[in-house]
Amino acid sequence: MTYHVEGVQIIGTKVTHGKGESIHYVNPATGESLEPIFNGSTLEDVETACKLADSAFDIYRETSPEQRAAFLEAIATGIEAVSGSLIERAALESGLPTARLTGECARTCAQLRHFSQALKTGEWLGVRLATAQPDRQPLPGPDLRQRQVPLGPVAVFGASNFPLAFSVAGGDTASALAAGCPVVVKAHSAHPGASEIVGMEVQKACSEHDIPEGVFSLLYDAGFDVGQALVADPRISAVGFTGSRRGGLALMAIAQNRPVPIPVYAEMSSINPVFLLPHALTSRTEKIAQGFVGSLTMGAGQFCTNPGLVIAVGGEALEHFCTLSKQLIIDAPAQTMLTPGIHKAYVAGVDRLAGNDRAKSIAAGQPGKALGSCQAHLFRTTADAFLDDQSLQDEVFGAASIIVECRDHDQMLEVTRSLEGQLTVTLHMDDDDLDVAKSLVPVLERKAGRILVDGWPTGVEVSDPMVHGGPFPATSDARTTSVGSAAIARFLRPVCYQSFPSALLPTELRDDNPRRLSRLVDGARVAAD
Repeated sequence: MTYHVEGVQIIGTKVTHGKGESIHYVNPATGESLEPIFNGSTLEDVETACKLADSAFDIYRETSPEQRAAFLEAIATGIEAVSGSLIERAALESGLPTARLTGECARTCAQLRHFSQALKTGEWLGVRLATAQPDRQPLPGPDLRQRQVPLGPVAVFGASNFPLAFSVAGGDTASALAAGCPVVVKAHSAHPGASEIVGMEVQKACSEHDIPEGVFSLLYDAGFDVGQALVADPRISAVGFTGSRRGGLALMAIAQNRPVPIPVYAEMSSINPVFLLPHALTSRTEKIAQGFVGSLTMGAGQFCTNPGLVIAVGGEALEHFCTLSKQLIIDAPAQTMLTPGIHKAYVAGVDRLAGNDRAKSIAAGQPGKALGSCQAHLFRTTADAFLDDQSLQDEVFGAASIIVECRDHDQMLEVTRSLEGQLTVTLHMDDDDLDVAKSLVPVLERKAGRILVDGWPTGVEVSDPMVHGGPFPATSDARTTSVGSAAIARFLRPVCYQSFPSALLPTELRDDNPRRLSRLVDGARVAAD
């Protein structure tokens, strides 16, 4: 199915052209302005979208999990139907290769179906029951029943580096819709056309599955006014955001300064340290160097899990690793970055490191001919310098990394303790490194949401156990994940029902358990019949 982009916004059932300032978006490889013109939404559009979302909430939250599951599956099917037009448009707007976007489109549809399946299991409801104890002394025990209920309308901000998987129908939107929350999406201004294509499929699925008007709206913004107004609107109950630390902190400040503060689930900044333990580094130096440079340069390094830091004890093995990595970096071709702004920030970050006398540049990749090309860079420093200069922990979003040389294991532990919060940390180890690894893991658990062994952090599996989150500044709330079925929990809250008559109880809390859920009853897990 072919889709022709028209430059429209979506507010409930209405598809209109915005009346705000025009969005300047370009092909990042050529710098050429793209058509059609997208006008930003107005503050009146924000008001209308939030009002519709609020009106739809009490109806949508009472839809059955099965109905919401079918809704999510319909969105996935619709996206697949227009995938040719979608991938072509996303490539034009992002500079990403077709193969990468084909995989990302498949992931977007897979995670929609993942949340659909999660809805059917009922685990997200968190049902807990404590039966009445009328004979308990000195006081009778009341009948208590708990379930999770949706928070309310959610504002979702599309990400620049994943125009599909973390955008209009990405993980934040899918998990909020699964939880029973209406969503107002603020599309990323770098890929409005791709956002429109997906948005129209979400709206179509709403219509086909009798989803109330206002459960989904799609707005655009040439600046910051629409996004700020969205977070400030009293009808918005939570925010999902993937982007820079500066952007995340700005939204958190707005949310906390409201008369009624709300949670902002922001994924912001991570350099994803990789630890090369001595025996592993000695026994498979070449393999580790190839894996490192491949992970670092993948997608021009524009992944939130890009390995921006390597930590190892000095010695012959580390020197060999540096020599191999240097040559691989020198041979690495330049790749187009997502937007002129991202490219400008990357160049500034690299220049900042190059101008820091505590960091030595040891390799630069092939220069690019296309506008906005990312030339890979590798730097080296000592643990003493790293511990003394906090700026060496600043994220450089792109294919740049720093190797930190430690004197010994004790200094490696000291460096580990100094790290900011991360999305991931990685250990490369052999069996003979087990004692060193055991000393590191308790510290790493305090620093990151995901710990890998003998792998590379780029690539996030959509599955039930996945944690894509971590301590600040990786995210604004270390207790959550934005990938995997547990992401639903961000948009739910517990409610306890005390001494309710059976006729008034929600279905999943009734004694006859009509949904056949696994439930916690009087402290014991009771499986469905």
